[in-house]
Amino acid sequence: MAGTTWQTYEEVATYLLNQFASEFELDGFSGKEKLSGMISGTNWEIDGKGFTDGRDKFVIVECRRYTTSKQSQEKMAALAYRIHDIGAAGGIIVSPLGMQAGAEKIAKAENIISVKLTPESTTNEYVLAFLNKIYVGLADSVTVTTSISVTLTKIKQGVVDE
Repeated sequence: MAGTTWQTYEEVATYLLNQFASEFELDGFSGKEKLSGMISGTNWEIDGKGFTDGRDKFVIVECRRYTTSKQSQEKMAALAYRIHDIGAAGGIIVSPLGMQAGAEKIAKAENIISVKLTPESTTNEYVLAFLNKIYVGLADSVTVTTSISVTLTKIKQGVVDE
């Protein structure tokens, strides 16, 4: 996948969330889009959206590839407001390091699920942790070599004199 590191992280997160959509009791995930706030009237760009078939229930996805600090209480409160303003049923925060204690409290109160995804993840190689489960994707290449050995035996045909 082409793009900058954060773009690739968002694309990989959306792909993997789709693979595990049923674990979140959702039918699938879509990528980045803009939604209008019902209260504020402002437009919000979200990194992804998880939905059910009828698309009446949805959650918003926020990807934050922060490799030096956990998600803070303030950042989680901002996500909680977007969830409320857009009218989502909850949210999913994807980041490598998880959340600080205050952020965890907000996440619990606002139906936000924390998903830990390693920063260098690809669609084939990843470590993904959520809902007390850990999923690991590994890829390796194998070289298969086949060889055939053929032995030719020359048989002389002829008439044998008796």
